[in-house]
Amino acid sequence: MKELIEKINAEFETFSNEAQLQSEKGNKAAGTRARKSALELSKLMKEFRKVSVEESKK
Repeated sequence: MKELIEKINAEFETFSNEAQLQSEKGNKAAGTRARKSALELSKLMKEFRKVSVEESKK
């Protein structure tokens, strides 16, 4: 679970940086990367929820 949280934090940092580039500088490529990162975050969050529920049942 610790490794999953680290992946989520790293992906969120990537998303944050790219989204900031898009909003501040109008960088369209950064927007594409931010959207890709947001999709990956969504997948990681679903995985976190699954693992968290399993751990709470122990």
